[in-house]
Amino acid sequence: MSADTVYGFTVKNAQDEDVALAAFKDKVLLIVNVASRCGFTPQYEGLQALHRRFGERGLLVLGFPCNQFGAQEPGDNAAIQDFCRTNYGVSFPVFGKLEVNGRNEHPLYAYLKTKLPGLLGTEAIKWNFTKFLVGRNGEVVKRYAPQTTPAALEADIEKALAGPA
Repeated sequence: MSADTVYGFTVKNAQDEDVALAAFKDKVLLIVNVASRCGFTPQYEGLQALHRRFGERGLLVLGFPCNQFGAQEPGDNAAIQDFCRTNYGVSFPVFGKLEVNGRNEHPLYAYLKTKLPGLLGTEAIKWNFTKFLVGRNGEVVKRYAPQTTPAALEADIEKALAGPA
């Protein structure tokens, strides 16, 4: 992994096209591994609320569907997009499905986990809706457990938005 910040990574969008995270430079990013059939799925509503509330000030929520936890994201990319729009009115980017742990983990997630390990220093993502807050400079600021609600992130988002670009 050679990237110094999240801006050094490329991900696939729902149409399987490359998207360089450098396109989001100077934004505060909230990176979340998401799933449609999880007990935490209603957090989509809170994530959309954050996107609406802080988007004009520079926050961008980025959803990354993952099927590694209880097979709770079985659909293809088109089905996932439809689910997010229809059920939660999601207007923030939801990318193509990827893996966050293991041999096929996406390099972005390898980077995020190395920069901010979880509880007791474990790097593995434990479940859907693990969240990473990234400052405008592309540095990982904070990691949040799946049960941490999007509303609970507001003070940290405010601080990141006010921080240096």
